[in-house]
Amino acid sequence: MNGYEDQVPAFLTFRVTPQEGPIAAFAEQEAWQARKRYPEILRVGVPEFFHARECETGGWELPEYSSDTPQGARDGLGSRFRRRAQDASGAGQDTEHRKWLAAAARMDREVVDEVRVLGERFRIVRASRFIRMGPSGPEPPRPSDPDPGEAGESHRVPSRTKGFVIDPYTGTGLADGILKLDLVRFVGSAPGAPREVTHDAWRAAERYPGGVLLPAVFMVSEREDGKWRAHDPGAAYATPQGARDSLAAWLRVMAPFTLKLDDATRAVYAQAADRLDDRRRNALSVAERRFRVTRVERLVRIGPDGPEGPRPSDFDPDLPVDVQVRRLKEQGLWKEEDEPIELDERTQELSRLMEQEMARAAAAKERRRRSEDG
Repeated sequence: MNGYEDQVPAFLTFRVTPQEGPIAAFAEQEAWQARKRYPEILRVGVPEFFHARECETGGWELPEYSSDTPQGARDGLGSRFRRRAQDASGAGQDTEHRKWLAAAARMDREVVDEVRVLGERFRIVRASRFIRMGPSGPEPPRPSDPDPGEAGESHRVPSRTKGFVIDPYTGTGLADGILKLDLVRFVGSAPGAPREVTHDAWRAAERYPGGVLLPAVFMVSEREDGKWRAHDPGAAYATPQGARDSLAAWLRVMAPFTLKLDDATRAVYAQAADRLDDRRRNALSVAERRFRVTRVERLVRIGPDGPEGPRPSDFDPDLPVDVQVRRLKEQGLWKEEDEPIELDERTQELSRLMEQEMARAAAAKERRRRSEDG
């Protein structure tokens, strides 16, 4: 029998390879169990966007952070170009310094989703997000998911996305290989979605039929009116503790501010945040509200020329920074940086809540330090 694997394009290849080591074996077992416990796959409506660099050895390398809009990723790419310009200047490379600065300036004034600079190719990349759902609700973090960092310190843990290479040739375990196949075939849009959203989804499936899984991230889900919904659809975190920290911050700061809670209810919310910190829970109930830390799968679609970029129907409200500044000046709304900004009463209240939270976090960190030293 002839083998055809070498004749299939890489972007259409789903390579399954043995995953070595006890942790990998444990993760593989958990993935199989998740298929039974949480059999339904649902799309999270807000995708993620990265700026990626094409690697000479194949694939596209991702940065540590993403954005919930394409323009946010473009702004990140402009910042990357400025850092490269600074490095070139420090190395005495004047020509390279000018070219990197010119590329950064272009990102500030144009909507650019792919660009070449000094022989390197960069692209804005789109990642779709999904959760598993079962009879008990959305899938929580798995025991094998890395969860380092103390409460309030998750922002210090580097993302597993940093340096990740989108390469369809890289093998996965059998469970992830089947998951990738499931997600690539998942084309449906949310009920009631605009026609252009559905059209873009089908066009993406045709033009980018392959896919690569990114490391899982975590978000907070809330039970409302008998259904689970994303508490903050655009937010996702590298670790379960990152999601817990975001929920704790909401309970202590944003809930009192946005819901205008009285002192008694504020205390109830703060006590719930303390429980979340102390016990590292993945589920929390407070004031008849139910929350759950939820595991999020991510897929980047791949086609003949690499990963999928932004779709025309993707939410992208912001303009490049130079265009924004020009329009604000034309409308007489632009303020120079040295002009004082007056804070209204509500903004001052938010500032006070944030200062209180920063003081609480600093005190908690000092208590942990003393406990470890003692």
